[in-house]
Amino acid sequence: MAEEHEEQLALEYFQRAYAHQMKGELDEAIEFYKKSIAIVPTAEAHTFLGWTYSFQKRYADAIAECHRAIEIDPDFGNPYNDIGAYLIEQGALDEAIPWLEKATVAPRYESYCFPHYNLGRIYERKHEWSKALECYRNSLAQNSGYTLAEASLRRLQAMMN
Repeated sequence: MAEEHEEQLALEYFQRAYAHQMKGELDEAIEFYKKSIAIVPTAEAHTFLGWTYSFQKRYADAIAECHRAIEIDPDFGNPYNDIGAYLIEQGALDEAIPWLEKATVAPRYESYCFPHYNLGRIYERKHEWSKALECYRNSLAQNSGYTLAEASLRRLQAMMN
């Protein structure tokens, strides 16, 4: 019974953190994610804490939280994609690729379109046009309504014509 109560309290803190994050109240979000993690550490809470850090450009802290998430649940795809995205922001394109590739095959992930899109961004920056096109197409195959991938695909196709 106590374990069930702790899990419920951790979830409530997580939900409060997310609400603060969505309102741009990042310090409050961080506080509640940390409270959630202190009660029941989950891959989700660590990943979302990292995401909040990324809004503050605290990429090293964000990546560290993603590593903690992977330790808890190596099947959870979000932290792999997020590490890749944070490395892209830091200009470490080649270092980001293996993380994004892991995200594309993670057993537990709801948004496979994101790592494919992020890989496309890398290959486009590296002027590897055919790989970029393939990644954008793969992103759209995962989510046909993903407008960023669609716009990137069309822009790259237009540039090549």
